[in-house]
Amino acid sequence: MLKALAGICLLHLTTIFFLFWATIDDAWWFTRTLYTDLWGRWVMENNDDVWVYMDIPTSYRKDYLQAVQAFAVLSCLFAVFSLCVFIFQLFTLGKGKRFTISGVVQLISCFCIMVALSVYTDHFHRGEKDGWYGWSYIMAWFGWLLTLFTGIMYIVLRKRVE
Repeated sequence: MLKALAGICLLHLTTIFFLFWATIDDAWWFTRTLYTDLWGRWVMENNDDVWVYMDIPTSYRKDYLQAVQAFAVLSCLFAVFSLCVFIFQLFTLGKGKRFTISGVVQLISCFCIMVALSVYTDHFHRGEKDGWYGWSYIMAWFGWLLTLFTGIMYIVLRKRVE
């Protein structure tokens, strides 16, 4: 039983790591001369391998960008809160009860990152043909998948021992 709990906590920590990595790292969109994330943009100066930080361009709608930023941060916060709730429920939940609260909080985290990814995919880089999505964007999708899996797992999981 201890190995199963350690595995569940490790899976949840991996999920949190993916969500934080995706939110903080600077690789959501690439071209040959720039890369961008949720917070800024780096542009290569005169093709001499010097990267300069710039603000997000004004062509991006600020309300959509702020929504993506807010939902990505909320996803991280809900994932951490869900782990805390799970650990709390390990000590307070009665035998045979389900970890419903931690599962619901984790599914809220899943919903938040899904909204952030959906808005980003729909409203940014639509007409750009010379770029590609970076590893942070892909890690956010892995984070979404893991939050969905762990959220469902928590709802199904029952406490066996007191």
